Amino acid sequence: MVEVKIIKDGESASALIKGDIDHHTAKEIREQIDAYVQDNQIKLLNLDFSQVQFMDSSGIGLIMGRFKMMKLLMGSVKVINVPSHLKRIIKLSGLLSLGVIEKGEV
Repeated sequence: MVEVKIIKDGESASALIKGDIDHHTAKEIREQIDAYVQDNQIKLLNLDFSQVQFMDSSGIGLIMGRFKMMKLLMGSVKVINVPSHLKRIIKLSGLLSLGVIEKGEV
């Protein structure tokens, strides 16, 4: 089971993802975040991974998709609070080149 809690602060929002990101949960996460961003005119989206226990390639797709969406909306996305057990998959994915991960996070 996965839970997404979104907290708005002006034109910024932080999406705290709790649980696993895999093929089965990524769609639900994506739909919740996308609807919130579009309904609230968010310009900076923080994806908080501090409570993600497991992530497969669907998590990489989730990040890349939010990056593309925010770019279309003239906004940006940042991935924050990456747990140590997810850092390797993020490094290998090439996400660092998008600039969505804060230096020092991975």
